[in-house]
Amino acid sequence: MINYNRLAYELKRNISNFSNKISIGLKRPKIKFITQMIYGLLEGNKTHLSEIARSLKESITLKKTIERLSRNLHDFNDGVKVMDNYIDLVKENITDDYSVIIIDNSDIAKPCSKKTEALTDVRDGSTGEIVKGYQTIEAAVLTSNGKMPLPIYEKVFSAAEKGFISETHENIQCLKSLSAHFGNKCIRTLDRGFDANEYFRYFIKNKERFVIRLKMNRNVIFNNKTQNVLDVANKYKGNYSLKFKEQNKKIIDCKISYIPVSLCEFPKQELTLIVVYGFGKIPMMLLTNLNLPEKKKLSLLVTKVYLMRWRIEEYFKFKKQQFDFEDIRVLSLKSIRNFNLIATITVGYIGIMTSEKSDCIFFKELKECSKRIYDIPKFIYYAIGYAIQNILVKTKVGIQSFIPKKFKSQQFNIFKYFKLAVSWLSDF
Repeated sequence: MINYNRLAYELKRNISNFSNKISIGLKRPKIKFITQMIYGLLEGNKTHLSEIARSLKESITLKKTIERLSRNLHDFNDGVKVMDNYIDLVKENITDDYSVIIIDNSDIAKPCSKKTEALTDVRDGSTGEIVKGYQTIEAAVLTSNGKMPLPIYEKVFSAAEKGFISETHENIQCLKSLSAHFGNKCIRTLDRGFDANEYFRYFIKNKERFVIRLKMNRNVIFNNKTQNVLDVANKYKGNYSLKFKEQNKKIIDCKISYIPVSLCEFPKQELTLIVVYGFGKIPMMLLTNLNLPEKKKLSLLVTKVYLMRWRIEEYFKFKKQQFDFEDIRVLSLKSIRNFNLIATITVGYIGIMTSEKSDCIFFKELKECSKRIYDIPKFIYYAIGYAIQNILVKTKVGIQSFIPKKFKSQQFNIFKYFKLAVSWLSDF
């Protein structure tokens, strides 16, 4: 028998502790705001301020709660500090030197919006159609134990906003942030959208390890000759084998080739082209600067690293579906950015909980709450998100009692009594 009251208490305490950790250096009103937004997203599962406000179950009118949240959302300027604190927690779950950081561009489609600030044309990742919306650059690191994605960078941007430079510029800012937090510890994994000299230059200059999928029109230097990469790939039919299980449990027999190459723009930099057959007529071509003495070991490692990219796709999908993120109803770009920050960190909270508490009784009971007709889904964030919501909606009070109370310091009290004493003596 599940004790929902006890689980709700544990959850609220856990959410509060998490919020306090990521809010180090912030004043109490901002800590309160962050805590309430995370709690409201977890219970309401919508990026609607009305739903978040309703989840808080405050004694004041719903309208006043919404107005306060809206004001704080627009005025919040401590996103960098919160993200830095949050990444410090993420690092505790990254112990492997070969941990994978997945970087990708996505979109927030807003086809029906008219008044939202700085809307621009974007390609809807779900439909492939060109619609109004925003672009995003995001990164996630896979945990060392369960290979689950923990988001570590997010930015909503628009070609229509004031001061916009380029998508490449925004992507480079992401890479710089990852360098500041992780140095060259992890392997950066990127798709064909990052097959550009600017990114190769960045990684080579900063001595960071990468795996990037190449486009078919890319030229490389092979056997001291400049050749098209696909022509080079077609000369090899695969020396090594790997069985890969897709999300639908279908087994794919991959054939993999190892080819030493270099780029025309960086001829002195020794690189390796890993060619993977099995995912269509055109082979998958992966360029890397990873260096291992065994060709087979390197070939298999690079292939596995890149095939982990589906994790970030699941993360994107989860964030959009779990919180109905594309139905966000704030008008300013700043508010949208702050909402995206909070939604990202909320997903991170679920991921950290999954990684850190997988063996405790509390987490096992949480999983028990999540069981549905088709049992626990492979991407466990859905199950945990569902369980958290299912528990919190049953409570009659919000999280207010778990937010640290404002207290008066001893210094203040002494000062107050000193003034009273002076006032008393002056009467004589």
